[in-house]
Amino acid sequence: MDQIIITLVLISLGYFFGRHAEKKHYRHIIEREELMNALPAMASRFPPVGEKFEQTLVSGNVVIANDYFKTFAAGLRNLFGGKVSSYETLLDRARREAVLRMKEEAQALQADYVFNVKYETTSISKGKNNRLPMIEVFAYGTALKKITP
Repeated sequence: MDQIIITLVLISLGYFFGRHAEKKHYRHIIEREELMNALPAMASRFPPVGEKFEQTLVSGNVVIANDYFKTFAAGLRNLFGGKVSSYETLLDRARREAVLRMKEEAQALQADYVFNVKYETTSISKGKNNRLPMIEVFAYGTALKKITP
């Protein structure tokens, strides 16, 4: 009986605190994205033609963990199949945060563009001892700074 109560308390705490933390993180991401919109980041493999640029590799990475409630809900979804939306929000937050960190590094270099943007995604928690899923997203690209003659 104690295990059931502890599980319900953890699920409830995970729901309320996890939801609060996720909303707070999304608000912070949106604020920073508005500031960083002036710095274009594109997946194109080829830089703009006709200008000379200084090139620098820039990157950003983040590790984000899911909360206990979403892990529990995803476990239930695993029994019945279907879309696991709790992991989708985890991936969305991680990708957006990694790109923002990459853009912040490019901005510190006074870059005009970031091109050839790529992502690497890794699941960190595997096995029986790691019950909460964590994901690392690594975004990288080439920062271009115009060379003025």
